Amino acid sequence: MRTLYTGFLAILGGVLLASTTLMPINTAYATDSEQQQAANKLSALLGSTQTITGSFSQLTLDSSGTQLQEAAGEMVLQRPGLFRWHTNPPLEQLLVSNGKKVWLYDPDLMQVTVQKMDQRLTHTPALLLSGDVSKISENFSISYKEGGPVVDFVLTPTAKDTLFDTLRLSFRDGVINDMQLLDAVGQRTNILFMNVKVNEPVSADQFVFDAPEGVDVIEDE
Repeated sequence: MRTLYTGFLAILGGVLLASTTLMPINTAYATDSEQQQAANKLSALLGSTQTITGSFSQLTLDSSGTQLQEAAGEMVLQRPGLFRWHTNPPLEQLLVSNGKKVWLYDPDLMQVTVQKMDQRLTHTPALLLSGDVSKISENFSISYKEGGPVVDFVLTPTAKDTLFDTLRLSFRDGVINDMQLLDAVGQRTNILFMNVKVNEPVSADQFVFDAPEGVDVIEDE
């Protein structure tokens, strides 16, 4: 059985490139003042966004560069801590959070896994985009690079029990453009966001999940 956050990493997994080459994550260390400046800049960008809707495209590569998985889907996020992340068939999964619980629905397995929300931003990248921006500097060491309309942030978790070793967030004209993750086994993952709209009203129903009839519901304590 896949755990909730293993499943979520699979959903987020992959490298979907805006160009034909990989964008390596720069892990150079920044000074305390530079990190604070980067944290403030990232917090300002995220804090100005209360809702995000759009579609995404993804590809998974292992440490040798071999393609493992390719998929696409749609997302809805609302601060604080609400999100709906749907990956289309044939690898369909639905991840829903109401800010207190998270539901992972796998139609192929006819199974729903329910867990309490882990408020640590390092445990769900979706929570990083929708969570409490004041926690960013507590959870990550941060550096950034700016060039024209594009700003790239590299985040390194301060905790050890995380889904990823490094995470790059890229914004274009102040709007999230793509996310790239690198995990402990060398798997490089990326999501390219498309048709992104910010701060538009979203229905509260998006963050409610009712298990379909006949589906096994597994409550993780």
